[in-house]
Amino acid sequence: MSERFYLYDDTVEAAVRFVSFVGERQRFDLALIETDRFYGKYLVLDLQSNRFAILGRDDLEEPGYIERAYALSEQDADELRAFLDECLS
Repeated sequence: MSERFYLYDDTVEAAVRFVSFVGERQRFDLALIETDRFYGKYLVLDLQSNRFAILGRDDLEEPGYIERAYALSEQDADELRAFLDECLS
């Protein structure tokens, strides 16, 4: 077997916030991970759907981005977007 070639192998400090809230039609269980790895953006994991995205404020303003990233209806995505708009600095 050949020697493994790593592109990177880093250990970093991270701030992790676990939050759960109920919208009009759906419950959201999220992990928001902040590190210096993503250039000021957050790694946002939806723990129920096993979907994630690297998000910043600019991504929240992009039409359809939250809907596609988390496979949500427009109404559910609007609730998630409003919550993330409060959280992401």
